[in-house]
Amino acid sequence: MQLRHLRNVQPAQPYLARVSAVCWAPNNHRLAVADHNKLVQLFDENGEKRDKFPTKPSDPRCQKTYVIRAMCFSPDSSKLAVGQSDNIVFVYKLGLEWGEKKSICNKFLQQSAVNCVVWPPQHSHELMFGLAEGKVRIGNLKTNRAQTLYATDSAVVAMAYRPDGLAILSGHLDGSIYSFTFEDPTGGGGPVNTHVLLAHHPAIPYALAWGEAIAAAGADCKVVFYDRSGAQLQHFAYPILEDKEFTCAVFNPDGHSLVVGSWNRFRTFNFNMRQGKWEEGGVRECKNLYSVNALSWKPDGSRLVVASLCGSVDLFDACIRRYRCKNEFEFTYVSPSQVIVRRLSNGTRIALKSQYGNEITKVRVYQDKYLVGHTESTLLMGDMVSGKLSEVPWNSTGQERFLFDNPQVGMFHYAGELALVEYGHNEVLGSCRTEYVSPHLLSVRLTEAPA
Repeated sequence: MQLRHLRNVQPAQPYLARVSAVCWAPNNHRLAVADHNKLVQLFDENGEKRDKFPTKPSDPRCQKTYVIRAMCFSPDSSKLAVGQSDNIVFVYKLGLEWGEKKSICNKFLQQSAVNCVVWPPQHSHELMFGLAEGKVRIGNLKTNRAQTLYATDSAVVAMAYRPDGLAILSGHLDGSIYSFTFEDPTGGGGPVNTHVLLAHHPAIPYALAWGEAIAAAGADCKVVFYDRSGAQLQHFAYPILEDKEFTCAVFNPDGHSLVVGSWNRFRTFNFNMRQGKWEEGGVRECKNLYSVNALSWKPDGSRLVVASLCGSVDLFDACIRRYRCKNEFEFTYVSPSQVIVRRLSNGTRIALKSQYGNEITKVRVYQDKYLVGHTESTLLMGDMVSGKLSEVPWNSTGQERFLFDNPQVGMFHYAGELALVEYGHNEVLGSCRTEYVSPHLLSVRLTEAPA
């Protein structure tokens, strides 16, 4: 993974001006930054400041003596949850467009300080937060009530969720890491109403993230990778005099690259899919950055945001490789299984991603609008205008012939077999045996099922 500095979004101050939290909206259009003045600054995807709003104390009669501890967007990008040290979680309704009226749509008052908040993608109306008293709770936006998922005897210091959103992790002050799964592992479909002690980390796991593996790090300057059962896979140790301590961590969206922040630097780790192990990706030195307090990866994988102790917020471009096709399109590999295709004439982008995590080996553009991607065991097809993408099982040989005469269906022919794929559906619509393939002899008509 290559990280290149793009721009400074918010300058550093000559005093302590800690950025409490940063987070990207799932639709990639907004970046939220919580600063030391208890304001939430809103930036667009290019790092331009577009809006801001002040947060509120839990008791309107009290002064603003609280600290913003955590922040995250809802899965639909229209709401922002803010966890505060004055024992409350506020949910602000921001809307999807710039300039929409902001309002508080939910609030969850607690018995102790809120240290962390997560909002998994599969829970549109539920968010989870960890408290200083050791409880992990879930807040329901429909009922405006919260209930306890599980309770421990040690304060929650970090939380993360599985990439599919069906399980969460919590790191605690005593070094313990607990997991909670929202699905029944036996296939029954019901929730698992108990928590599991996954591992006991040797230091307080302030840096906790979940991607291809579970990563935990803390003041001992060791980065440890665990599997889902809590078994240790690998670990990397660094001199305490150089890194001082690891403060935060974040995986890229597909979970194959990890960034861990420390003092005046952040380190990257990459998962080698062929060898099945984690490798060091290098270290990025940033003089006078001081402690890295918050990290956030853009959901499309193309940007990394780094925030520091003195208030600076920097935007980094992230990619594995980048090249241009016919000087009309730019292909950016943000991970082995995801490619961002950008049209150079107007800047429109679309993310071509393998849903199975397969490595994309080749991408082609047909008729300036249709995409075809090849992996080891699947074929990806899509329409850049409608934004609809499909991935179907297929062992590619490179000898396929593609036909794009229908705006809704892509067709490919190989070894006497013609297959049809409807854009936006991950299955073959139909297939037939034929040796003659001509757009003048083919007609495809789709009829939508009645609502």
